[in-house]
Amino acid sequence: MAKTEARNIGIAAEAPKQRCADVKCPFHGNLSTRGRRFTGTVTSTKTRKTAIVEFERLHFLKKYERYEKRRTKLKVHNTECINAKDGDIVTVIECRPLSKTKNFVIIQKLGVERGFREKMEGREAAKIEPKKAEAESPEAA
Repeated sequence: MAKTEARNIGIAAEAPKQRCADVKCPFHGNLSTRGRRFTGTVTSTKTRKTAIVEFERLHFLKKYERYEKRRTKLKVHNTECINAKDGDIVTVIECRPLSKTKNFVIIQKLGVERGFREKMEGREAAKIEPKKAEAESPEAA
């Protein structure tokens, strides 16, 4: 069933110009949205129709009376009409459970994050360096 017009989802989000036939699309399908809304960066789109969105939040440490940065990763539904890529800044909103781990859907692309590729390369390098240090330490002992 191809609809001619995008549905109003009740949120001030611009409907995508491209049309899709996805039943789980909030604009062109039957999916209703509710609850929490976040803005984050797409870090992976390797799985089909799924994206991993990451955003930072502040967590208060009572003992030290300070905040620390923490990262949260969400698996979200990436519809054909929005089609977010790695490095895109997106708005996601909660919906009914779409699978065992997906409870959010992308409703809007806001732009591209600057320095995304360098940030991801830095994280990969940080993962590799501790492993090299562990491999060298038994020789010294």
